Amino acid sequence: MLQMGIGSSSQNSSPVVSIKSLDDQGSVPDVKPKKKICCACPETKKLRDECIVEHGESACEKWIEAHRKCLRAEGFNV
Repeated sequence: MLQMGIGSSSQNSSPVVSIKSLDDQGSVPDVKPKKKICCACPETKKLRDECIVEHGESACEKWIEAHRKCLRAEGFNV
């Protein structure tokens, strides 16, 4: 029976290389967001939520769109 002692390694020694490919239009495809959507853009989220509570959704399009723009910049498809 083969046993591995402390300090021995069974990992593959070849490096992992990440290559970004271009889509048909020559741009890099969308990147997966690094945060959960609930944690992204806290500043615009706070302004949007306060506006909606105080004035209603229809009066807050400016803040809603600002929050969407921020989320898109973080990699979310909203």
